[in-house]
Amino acid sequence: MTRPFKTLDDMVDIAGKRVLVREDLNVPMADGAVTDDTRLRAAVPTVAELADRGGRVIVLSHFGRPKGQRNPEMSLALVTKPFEQVLGRSVRFVDSDGADEAIATLKDGDIAILENTRFDAGEEKNDPATVSGLAALGDLYVNDAFSAAHRAHASTEGLARALPAFAGRQMEAELDALDKALGAPDHPVAAVVGGAKVSSKLDVLKHLVDKVDHLIIGGGMANTFLAARGVNVGKSLAEHDLIGTAEEIFDAADRAGCTIHLPYDVVVATEFKPNPATRTVNVHEVAPDEMILDIGPAAAEALGDVLKTCRTLVWNGPLGAFETPPFDAATMALARTAAALTREGSLVSVAGGGDTVAALNQAGVAGDMTFVSTAGGAFLEWMEGKELPGVKALSAS
Repeated sequence: MTRPFKTLDDMVDIAGKRVLVREDLNVPMADGAVTDDTRLRAAVPTVAELADRGGRVIVLSHFGRPKGQRNPEMSLALVTKPFEQVLGRSVRFVDSDGADEAIATLKDGDIAILENTRFDAGEEKNDPATVSGLAALGDLYVNDAFSAAHRAHASTEGLARALPAFAGRQMEAELDALDKALGAPDHPVAAVVGGAKVSSKLDVLKHLVDKVDHLIIGGGMANTFLAARGVNVGKSLAEHDLIGTAEEIFDAADRAGCTIHLPYDVVVATEFKPNPATRTVNVHEVAPDEMILDIGPAAAEALGDVLKTCRTLVWNGPLGAFETPPFDAATMALARTAAALTREGSLVSVAGGGDTVAALNQAGVAGDMTFVSTAGGAFLEWMEGKELPGVKALSAS
């Protein structure tokens, strides 16, 4: 497979070399304990491989938003021990003060975590002095943090231009999956785009109509499109000021030969709370005091039939208010259909975004999808067709 970037397979003779590895160790913590170690586990393959090959590994990451100020509550010293446990080998914490002396004592195969990159005010500004200071600590650079690749920061973009740069295993897998989803996909391609507001996904929708064969719109966003079709959506969440924009997207889809799928039956309630009294009705039968909170079972089954005709699926956002039962039913049903098609080998499925990952986990099928991205903003910007600075810099290296 020809890629526009170098990977760890292109690195030779790294024994004794200082390898700066940008990971995303920005994990949630409560009472001093990591509550979700997904990002720590994702960093293991690259860090372990580089150490096994004799590299002197220095892990870089941000943690929280210290805004260029030292904050002990956002020190990566707090993450060092949890990462050591996940990695199953010793990890040293290195403060940014005196980092060069500490790194000089590393031996082949040693692993260290440098203090929070965002303690330096020059990190988020991609300041040349900050880039030079970091580059002086290493001989090679590896970016393994796709989730931070949409930021042109010193540790994500600047270093890739200052040192020989490579994609880590996690970054490699993510970029390969995204290429299969929209870069050079097998058609027909379906995209599921959900969420509360059209305004937050406008660029995504505009980009996708030219890329996919089927655009499935769910969540509160669908209500705005239904309203644009003349449907009275009652007191449902809808952006009536964007009806004109929705009509433009319909027109663009028609020109591109993309079919937009909206629900024709919906689950409604007069109040939004767990397990209220609900009705399943045709979209034209929503009462003025009712709100649409999920798509209906017939529409969900029809969408499953659409996926059965497709070769590729990209998914961002739930179909309904999935966090609140029973409005998770359609999302769960479509997720299980997508997973079954993926398992049997007829569908390449790539999903991303926090709500999407949570929904797939809730359905118990995250592990069955071809690839699930934990990147939030970076995944969304990729779906918008935007160039990600951290990826572009790798490709230029």
